[in-house]
Amino acid sequence: MRHVRTGDQVEVVAGKEKGKRGKVLRIDTEKGRAIVEKVNLIKRHTKPTQRAPHGGILEKEAAMHLSNIRVVCPKCDEPRRVGAKSIDERKVRACRKCGTAIEAA
Repeated sequence: MRHVRTGDQVEVVAGKEKGKRGKVLRIDTEKGRAIVEKVNLIKRHTKPTQRAPHGGILEKEAAMHLSNIRVVCPKCDEPRRVGAKSIDERKVRACRKCGTAIEAA
């Protein structure tokens, strides 16, 4: 079971973006990286195309390693490690500190 899923509210715990929060947009399981909304922004210089007729400088999110982000517990409102918990014979992710189940949005 992965500790981070698409739609989770996460906080960056390491690197230049430390302390920023955002929603997980996409996860690349093969590379172990995630793209978080409005975090780790890069500038992309693009030529004019039919899709973007003016071209120019676009700002977009870059992928960051999964070890640098932690899921934010809805009850504690803190970045926490995630464990597994059994609720109604169903395995769910839960906060390791308070035990609150974490559901992806």
